[in-house]
Amino acid sequence: MKSVFIINGFLEAGKTEFISFTMQQEYFQTKGKTLLLVCEEGENEYDADLLEKTNTVVEVIESKEQFNGSYLMELEKKHKPERIIVEYNGMWPQANLRFPWHWKVNQQITIINAATWPMYYQNMRSMIGEMVKKSELIIFNRCDGIKDLPSIKRSMMALNRDAEIVFEDSKGEVSATMEEELPYDVNADIIELTDETYGIWFFDMLDMPDRYVDKKVKFLGTVVRPDGFPKGHFVPGRNAMTCCAADIAYLGFVAKWDKAEELKNYDWVTVTATVKLEFWKDYQGVGPVLYATAVEPASKPKEEVINLV
Repeated sequence: MKSVFIINGFLEAGKTEFISFTMQQEYFQTKGKTLLLVCEEGENEYDADLLEKTNTVVEVIESKEQFNGSYLMELEKKHKPERIIVEYNGMWPQANLRFPWHWKVNQQITIINAATWPMYYQNMRSMIGEMVKKSELIIFNRCDGIKDLPSIKRSMMALNRDAEIVFEDSKGEVSATMEEELPYDVNADIIELTDETYGIWFFDMLDMPDRYVDKKVKFLGTVVRPDGFPKGHFVPGRNAMTCCAADIAYLGFVAKWDKAEELKNYDWVTVTATVKLEFWKDYQGVGPVLYATAVEPASKPKEEVINLV
């Protein structure tokens, strides 16, 4: 098997700098040859001495049509690499990322210029959603002077809630918590959520669950009880649009309630519950579990799908 590392992002996001830095790190060294596929050429070029030192050969892919299995096999036969790094063109369809069967994607990383993020997110949200969908690590660089990092983080979590999200300025990694812009009081007797604040609460629970332990929340949602779900459990939540109508996702946490079996799928209810952190197999670890104290029938809202942006 050939290990493949995909680095994607838009032009001038900093992909070349990131790859150059990574190639110099001890943990990324290898005895064999590295094939670097460059799918777009920005202002920065790879240093010839670095390429020689790391036994790396560069091949430029001129067009998305050229990025195909047959051509990739030709390059493999030509260079006989141990591994492949793909600097992928952010404007090319992610569906083009198809490799020969014995090329295995080891990791996908997305690099984003925080200074240009608002423009891309406003105009190319669907494309960004596809770009980051399979990324394990998302790095926002050039964060100097950017004040709305919590908002950026929440937007990205809506697109890929499993990825690690890192922010960097000229001095290194910076922290981005959502606490300073929460539109509700986390210390209220009951945190009452609206259509506008439900998504913010959901992703803040994922990001910083400890601050909600033993807090009471109240929200409107629908009921989901999958087949085979344990007795006394259900999932209340909301459908939310992340980047477009095709990417509507259900956002909800498991809840415990002794009358859960009386609930029907897709019923609208108002849930009042206390937040705990417990192991849950579907979380594959510890996560939020809602201990419901009241589950009341409710009317369907005018807008059934909440918008996360």
